[in-house]
Amino acid sequence: MCFRYRFGLFLVFSALTLAPPAGARDAAPAEVLVYGATPAGIAASVSAAKAGRSVLLVEPTARIGGLMTNGLSYSDFRSFESLTGFFLDFSRRVEADYRARYGADSAQVKDSFRGTHGEPSVNLRAFQQMLAEHPRVRVLSGHTLARVELSDFVLGRRRIVAAHFATADGPQRLAAAQFVDTSYEGDLMAAAGESYHIGRESRAQYGEPLAGNAQGESDGQVQGYNLRLIMTERDDNKLMPVAPEDYRREDFTDILPLFASGRLTKVFSSNHDGIYRAHLMRLPNEKWDVNDTPRAPVRLSLPDINDAYPDGDAPTRARIVREHFYQNLGLIYFLQNDAAVPAAIRADARRYGWCRDEFTETGGVATQIYIREARRLVGQHVFTGNDTKNAPHDARTGLRPDAIAIGDYVHNCHGTGRTGTRYDGTHEGEFYHNVPPYQIAYGTIVPQKTENLLVPVACSASHFGFSALRLEAIWSALGQAAGHAAHLALERATPVQKVDVPALQRRLHADGSATLYVSDVPPGSEDFAAVQWFGLRGALHGLAPAGQPQPRSIGSQYTEAFPGHAADLAAPLTPELRARWTALLPAGTPSPAAAATATRGDFIRIAHAALSRQ
Repeated sequence: MCFRYRFGLFLVFSALTLAPPAGARDAAPAEVLVYGATPAGIAASVSAAKAGRSVLLVEPTARIGGLMTNGLSYSDFRSFESLTGFFLDFSRRVEADYRARYGADSAQVKDSFRGTHGEPSVNLRAFQQMLAEHPRVRVLSGHTLARVELSDFVLGRRRIVAAHFATADGPQRLAAAQFVDTSYEGDLMAAAGESYHIGRESRAQYGEPLAGNAQGESDGQVQGYNLRLIMTERDDNKLMPVAPEDYRREDFTDILPLFASGRLTKVFSSNHDGIYRAHLMRLPNEKWDVNDTPRAPVRLSLPDINDAYPDGDAPTRARIVREHFYQNLGLIYFLQNDAAVPAAIRADARRYGWCRDEFTETGGVATQIYIREARRLVGQHVFTGNDTKNAPHDARTGLRPDAIAIGDYVHNCHGTGRTGTRYDGTHEGEFYHNVPPYQIAYGTIVPQKTENLLVPVACSASHFGFSALRLEAIWSALGQAAGHAAHLALERATPVQKVDVPALQRRLHADGSATLYVSDVPPGSEDFAAVQWFGLRGALHGLAPAGQPQPRSIGSQYTEAFPGHAADLAAPLTPELRARWTALLPAGTPSPAAAATATRGDFIRIAHAALSRQ
C-alpha cells in the first residue's frame, strides 16, 4: 500500500507489556484520565467533571493550555457563529477579564476580538479559572507518557488498564476506567497500539484532488512547525532578543542577498515582503502574535526538518525543537544586530522585542512550538475532503446525523516540504481551499481497537481533511464531546465504539455545543437544542441552494455568518416544507397541528416538546 500505517512504536516497544516497572508509584485512580492539558484536554476534563466524573488531567510540561498559552493567541476560525460550547465560554471569560480590568469601551476589549485574541497570560488565567470551578479535576504537570498497560484482546478489542509516566520524582502509574488522548502528537493513542497515519495520502486514497505530492502520490511529509512569537513595540514592555545558545552568524548570512536584490524589503509585515507576520495579528496591550508568512521568500515554518518528529523518540524530538528555536530566534537576533544587515532593515527589526510580562520564566519566549500536524488516528470514520463537500444542490455540506461538533474554516496547509535552501527556495504542499461550514462525525475521535480511549486532537482524518480540523476551537469542541462520551461509556458500561450518539448529542446541546452550523440560533437561545436536534434529522438541509456568495470579510480570515445557513424561525411554514418536516419526525412523534404552526419555529418547538414528553 502507498500510505504508511504505524502501530504504536513511540518510545518503547514495552508499551504492550503488563507488568509495572520496579519502583513505580501508584497514584489514586480516577474515572477518566486525560493526557495533554491542551484546550481540548481542558474541555474534555471540564465536560467529564460536569457529568460528575473524577478526572486526572495529565500534562507533560509545566504549563497548561497548549499553544493558546504558548503564543497562539490569534485564534483561527471564520465566523463567530461557529463558536459554541467550551470555546465560546472560554472566549467570553477572556473578554470579561479585559472588561473588568480596563472597562467595556477600552482598546483592550476591542483588540481581544470578543475574547478570541487574548494575551497568553490572560488565556492561561481563563483556563485556570475554568478548571478551578471543577474540583473533581486534578491536574498533574511534568508527567511525560512512558508506556501503557493493556488488557488482552476480547472479540478484537482491548482496554487500557493504566498509563505510566516519567516525572521528576520518578516513574508513576495512573489507572483509570476511560482515557482521552488530547496531546498534539497522539502519544497515548500510539502507545495503545492504535493504527495511525503520518504524512500525505495519495489523491486516489480518498478521492481528494489536493492530496498527495506534485505527482499525486503519498509521502511522509507533515505540515511545517514554527514558534508563535508574542512581541511588542512598546519600549516600556519591550525585551530585546538575545543570541540563542551556540549562535553562529554564518548560519544566517545567506539572507543578505534577498535584501540587496529588493526581494525582501521588511522584517515585519502583514504581506509577503517581510519574514515575521505582524500587523495583522494585533492583541490587547499593543502586542502582536507573530506567525509564519505563507508564500514569503523566507519562512518561520521549517517543514524540511519536521517529518521525524511525530514518531520520534525524546532525543529526536528535542533536537527538532532545538533547531526550530535556534532558527526562529537566531534569525531575529541576526537581523536586529548584525552589521552586515542594511541599517534600514536593522532598524525595522529592532522595532519589536519580546514582552516583559509574558513568559517571564523563559525570557519572554514560549516553551512550545506549533505542532500543526503529527500522527493522525485511523479510526471508525476518517474525516476527508468528502466531509466538506456541498450536498447536491445545497448550500450545506452533506448531512452527518452522527455529528458531535462543527467547523467553519478552510482546508489550509502551510507547506510540507521545501525546495532549495531556507533563503533561496519555496515551500511545497501549500493550499488554502474554501468550503462551507461542516459537521464532524463521532467516529472521527473513536479508535478501532481500544474500547476505552477517545482521540479528539490527533483525530481520524486524512492530511487534507485534518487541515480543516487543526484549529483550537474545533479541537476544543471535539474534546468537549470526548468528555461527555467518556461519561456515557462509564454510565452504560459500554465501549466507546457503542456510545449512544443521540444521547451524546443531547448532552452536547444542553452544554451549548453545536452539531450543525446554524447562523441565527446561537447557544443560549431557548430554541438552540430544538433546532440542533431537528437539524440533525436533515430539516435545515435544502433550505438554500448551492452557489451561495462567500461571506463578507470582517478583517483578515474572519467573516460574517456563512450565507444559506440560517434557520429563519420566523419565516412562514409553507405546505411543502410542512410535509417534508412531518416526514422527518421520529416514529411515534405526533405531527404539530397546522393551526399552531404558522412559522418554522412553531413547528420545531412543538415537535421537540412532544419528543421530550415521550
